[in-house]
Amino acid sequence: MILPSIKVNDLTKAIERILLAAGSDCDNAKRVAHALVLSELSGIATHGVHHLPRYVQSIHDGEIVPTAKPEVIHETDNTALVTGNWTFGFVSADFGMKIGIDKARDHQVAIVSVVQVNHIGRVGEYAEMAAEAGMISIIFSSGYGKIVPVAVPYGGSKPLLSTNPISIGVPAGKEPPMVLDFATTTAAQSKVTIALRQGKKLPDGLIIDKLGSPSTKPADLFDGGSLLPFGGHKGSALMLACEMLGRLFSGADAYAEPVRGGDGMRYQGVTFIIFRADLNQNSDEFTGSMNDLQKQVRGIPPAPEFDEVVVPGDLEARARHTGRSEGIQLPDEVWSSLVDVANSLGVFFT
Repeated sequence: MILPSIKVNDLTKAIERILLAAGSDCDNAKRVAHALVLSELSGIATHGVHHLPRYVQSIHDGEIVPTAKPEVIHETDNTALVTGNWTFGFVSADFGMKIGIDKARDHQVAIVSVVQVNHIGRVGEYAEMAAEAGMISIIFSSGYGKIVPVAVPYGGSKPLLSTNPISIGVPAGKEPPMVLDFATTTAAQSKVTIALRQGKKLPDGLIIDKLGSPSTKPADLFDGGSLLPFGGHKGSALMLACEMLGRLFSGADAYAEPVRGGDGMRYQGVTFIIFRADLNQNSDEFTGSMNDLQKQVRGIPPAPEFDEVVVPGDLEARARHTGRSEGIQLPDEVWSSLVDVANSLGVFFT
């Protein structure tokens, strides 16, 4: 069941109240609430508010330190290594990207890695931040499979890595930025979790069972099964590249601590590569070229089974426009889970 639409501000305030009751400070609660609601607004429910009960449990278990603040471990003019100090990943990644934007603005190019970081949510959000500042960005995030692998390399029958997302963002002036953002598996694990919760089957090609055979049953993933890389050997290679440039390049293994981050995030490393879009031509020339390319893409006649041709990021921008005016719709089970966790913390709302 889908509940009536919830106003963006009302949902944001409800999440903030839950996080404050769970032990967060005000600034961290606002940042997490903003990110979760933005994912819902963008039509990316897999990275939205259904994660909130898990964050509250992670605070209780000591995996997240809800009042901690990220810090720079070491830096140069155009590089930095940041520790999130195990606060919410949204806070740490926001901190790291903002440092990278400032360094790239002053020194053309910047590389920032973040360790001791919890779940950072929708990776494309940080690419959008860079694009808004006139920067091109490439983002690698990985390490989730170090303890509990969930994704097989191409041709394998046993998991080794994880969803390992990548995002690329490019500013486009008056038009929405081009934002590529996807897991290197055929689907995010949260998509399988949602299908399991809703009692739905999966499309073909998303997972294999514990014997390595194709499956459409969500429960098979959590019974020794694995997520598949998208695009066969090509997606598998990109998944490995994300592992190298996220976890290995950041040195995340050296910063892992018992309990902190939980099994999924303890070894996570995130790397931001940010550079000015006007390195080779002025901003107006570059964004003008981007606008022209976008118009060419959107102007291609759609194939018979499609309604339109879009640029990466178009659908999210369109969803945000609609959501801000019409509100956000949450499935009944997601809203119920928020009410349950709120009640458990002494926060009551309907």
